[in-house]
Amino acid sequence: MQYQFQFRRYHLPFRAPVRTAHGPWAEREGVLVRLENATGRVGYGEAAPIPWFGSETVDEIEAACGELGANVDDTRLDTVPARLGCLRNALNVAREDREDGKVAPKQAHLAVAAMLPAGRAVLAQIASRAEAGFRVFKWKVGVGDLADELGLLDDVCAALPDGAKLRLDANGGWDRRQAERWLERCAERPVEFVEQPAFAQASEGAARMSKTEDLLRGLAEDFPTPIALDESVSGDADVARWLELGWQGVFVVKPSLLGNVPATLARLAKAKASVVFSSALETRLGAQAALRTAFDWSGAPRALGFGVWPLFADGRFDGPYAGPFLHADDVERINPEAVWNALS
Repeated sequence: MQYQFQFRRYHLPFRAPVRTAHGPWAEREGVLVRLENATGRVGYGEAAPIPWFGSETVDEIEAACGELGANVDDTRLDTVPARLGCLRNALNVAREDREDGKVAPKQAHLAVAAMLPAGRAVLAQIASRAEAGFRVFKWKVGVGDLADELGLLDDVCAALPDGAKLRLDANGGWDRRQAERWLERCAERPVEFVEQPAFAQASEGAARMSKTEDLLRGLAEDFPTPIALDESVSGDADVARWLELGWQGVFVVKPSLLGNVPATLARLAKAKASVVFSSALETRLGAQAALRTAFDWSGAPRALGFGVWPLFADGRFDGPYAGPFLHADDVERINPEAVWNALS
């Protein structure tokens, strides 16, 4: 198949900086791609990398798009290297021949986890989210002082509605002792899982990565609260490796970071893995593709990690309203062309 190829790089400020263990994140950078075939059918995709997760950079994506040229075919697109997983994802999505209503989702609606702010501000947010109907809550930790955050945990748990669950996301910010203190405190509390207690990037060296992976496996064996992998499974090869290691915890999957979504999801399904589908803080264009993956998942659904909107200073790039549930019909109503045009 022959295509006319275009791409647009974007820099979109968040409404407020996102606080993580890696520091404040003030704006989203990425690349939108557009493919038009000989029949006039147009498809769009989004490459939304997170380099500190181990993905490629926006500069690398932009350079690769420039090298592809204005006229491409499937053979040329398939030569994009696997290390550019976010770009491969965007091109694959743009090539999909998916008409509205052609593929019926396996789920009509899915629960969403409410995002809570880091630090003491969390206490002012829980009641309104609970009143709105949320029953799963995600709190960013590993951001402030360890003792202060640990001291807040019981206050946070006490503020939750009956039957609610709390997810703690450390973004890989703890060492062994910090992780152990948290997991000791989480026992017998309504904590669904602790997400990515520790993390080491490839740039830190193989020895450091191996030590961190041993720590994660040890924590999963030694404490009753489940551990979820997020940064550790940002790419297809990461997921495959942790499945081979026999990981029995949770996989937090950001479809936008995977280069071969169908193959990776098939591996997870075969292993009967516990999966949480999560946002990569992409625009509504990339979110549509990621959410379609979640709604088509055949495993037991967990609450989505897509409770991130409103996210952007320019609301045209936000995904569907992030209430306690997301509906498949709302995902299908997203118009990718409108996102593309909003950048012009």
